Amino acid sequence: MFALIARSVLAPLMRLVYRPVVEGRENVPKRGAVILASNHLSFIDSVVIPLVAPRPVVFLAKAEYFTGTGFKGWLSRSFFTAIDAVPVERGTHRAAQASLDAALEALNEGNAFGIYPEGKRSLDGRLYRGKPGVAWLALTSGALVVPVALAGTEKVQPVGKRLPRIRRITVKFGEPMDFGDRAVAVRERAMAVGPARRAVTEEIMEAIQKLSQQELANVYNEGQVTAESS
Repeated sequence: MFALIARSVLAPLMRLVYRPVVEGRENVPKRGAVILASNHLSFIDSVVIPLVAPRPVVFLAKAEYFTGTGFKGWLSRSFFTAIDAVPVERGTHRAAQASLDAALEALNEGNAFGIYPEGKRSLDGRLYRGKPGVAWLALTSGALVVPVALAGTEKVQPVGKRLPRIRRITVKFGEPMDFGDRAVAVRERAMAVGPARRAVTEEIMEAIQKLSQQELANVYNEGQVTAESS
């Protein structure tokens, strides 16, 4: 019931209140596995993308969002279930691999999966270097990758603010990127895994930057506050 309300009520309400500018929705395949690789500016990014995308989008979320008690716990659990979030543990290398395995399972089931290659949200608005998890997913699953650029979400809910503000949001979906040939080459050991992952990651980040026009940080996003749901 909550999922039905989220998709049939929240999406039109958000469009009415925030009047988001959405470009390139036709670039998202209507069916089949696809990775939506986005820049990351705010906690609400994982809410905005599913509400404006032309199909449900699976995101990973901290397991704590699904285990709370009382009304607040129920509300959190219902909300993240409604936006197709998948609970995962955080904090260790094993947990990081478990997150990738959960993402791969979602793709193997033919879902659209959302990921932030930067890992953490940018606090200064620059685009940080992508981490290789997105390339691992693309090369392992063979799924298409659609670059996504968000703008304005950091103004809707700045770091430290609980209540969202009314600000204009822009979401751009770029043209699908197909790494299928390289996925086959890696599986057949005709291409080295490490260089292939680095090249794919850099190509994805370049596509995101072309959409977002963000200044490049040219370093990894270390030491910043981790996004609650990313």
